[in-house]
Amino acid sequence: MGKLKCNGASPMATTTKRTHKHFQLDATKIKRAQNALRAKTETEAIERALDFTMAEYEKNRSVLQATERFFKSGIAIKDVYGALID
Repeated sequence: MGKLKCNGASPMATTTKRTHKHFQLDATKIKRAQNALRAKTETEAIERALDFTMAEYEKNRSVLQATERFFKSGIAIKDVYGALID
């Protein structure tokens, strides 16, 4: 299959092991995903959507870990604009 390009960034590595799976999916959603992801085939659209989902999960997990480290550091946040409610 090779590498996919999503908005100039390379997505997560694709697996080499392929299996046949049978799902009952909404054809309209697949076509919309295919157009949005500029995929040539429905299979490519589904693979790109799964890659995107996994990449988003990893980003969210990393942000959560960084946020937890930030709060655990004990840093004091000062409301210099007075916009936060006590």
